Amino acid sequence: MSAITFRRLEAASFTHSAIYLSLLACAFVLSNPEPETFILGMAHGLIWIAMSLVCIAAARARVIPYWLAVTVVVLGGLGPFAGSIGFVVADRRRHVAEA
Repeated sequence: MSAITFRRLEAASFTHSAIYLSLLACAFVLSNPEPETFILGMAHGLIWIAMSLVCIAAARARVIPYWLAVTVVVLGGLGPFAGSIGFVVADRRRHVAEA
């Protein structure tokens, strides 16, 4: 069994979105407290890099579709919500194809 699965990538994407939402709340609602904003910003950047590399490998291994990998890589740095929405869409498409 592969360590890279659709469900694990989906969970990582939703975790990334939660961290990014926390970063936005910290920066704009809580008036940019430090070091919290720095830590959340660093976590967002590092997770985006890791998600990008893993999603590219997952697309090559046919674990996720290429369009989803592109969504995570291109839009994930600015808004990981797009990747999380992409996982929901891809999951629904998989269920429709199986039915």
